[in-house]
Amino acid sequence: MIADHRPHRPLDHARTRPAPGGGRALPPTHGSLARGVCAPVPGTLFALAIGGGMLLGPGAGREVLFGRNRPEVHVCLGEDDPQVSRHQGTLTHREGHWWVSNTGRLPIRCPAGRLLFRDEEPLPLDTGYTPLFAGGSRGREHLLEVYVTDAEGGHRPPRHGDVTRPPRVWTLTDAERLALVALGRRYLLHEPRPQPLTWRQTAAQLADVRPGEGWTDKRVEHLVNAVRLRLSRDGVPGLTREEVGEPVGNALNDHLIRALLTSTTLVPMDLAVIDGEVIDGEVIDGA
Repeated sequence: MIADHRPHRPLDHARTRPAPGGGRALPPTHGSLARGVCAPVPGTLFALAIGGGMLLGPGAGREVLFGRNRPEVHVCLGEDDPQVSRHQGTLTHREGHWWVSNTGRLPIRCPAGRLLFRDEEPLPLDTGYTPLFAGGSRGREHLLEVYVTDAEGGHRPPRHGDVTRPPRVWTLTDAERLALVALGRRYLLHEPRPQPLTWRQTAAQLADVRPGEGWTDKRVEHLVNAVRLRLSRDGVPGLTREEVGEPVGNALNDHLIRALLTSTTLVPMDLAVIDGEVIDGEVIDGA
């Protein structure tokens, strides 16, 4: 998908809907909310698109409308794209939280790939920065930046000199690493839309490069399941049948491989354990 970050050129002189009481318009020149915001009241909402945005304090029933029809919404989004609905969605404050709901024809893409469809139950917004994307024509995506301040007002001081926090890396045995590298080979090769190999494919690949080590599909399954259950006990979500639901398919192994990649427990250079050795940062085929 193509995110729309083009310089904004208003199509006409229409103004957006006036801000609710206590609200304030944000100009198109306002910097990205990802850099942080500053507001004295916890729970203050900032919403920003390329054509401008709005700041609004918390209060039951307060709402910010966004969509293509500039005169009827508070934040104009995708005004030159007819696939964006005139009223695409609403940010509403209730029960002490801000919520996002979709009133448009196409879904809104939320963090972690969650799609919010028309007339579904609203989703709560966490404090901090949340990017929301409305799909448009020819692969375009229109970004609505949202920021909800917390007790610190949303401002985070620079921490240039702090020691970088390392990711949580899980310890694997040599056999577990071999099995997982083979199982997740397509992910490590950056193939588009990868899927895990089957137990049989994984065992056959390992038996080919490591003959005499007793690789079978049952041994691969046992090793991978042991790692999956270990990570699940450590709080990694999406690694049990109960969480995923039926039919499971490849979901458990897909979630496991992605968790190992994002934590850097597995990295592309691990392909060397089955493909060859590493020389000067390059994997050299051992065949």
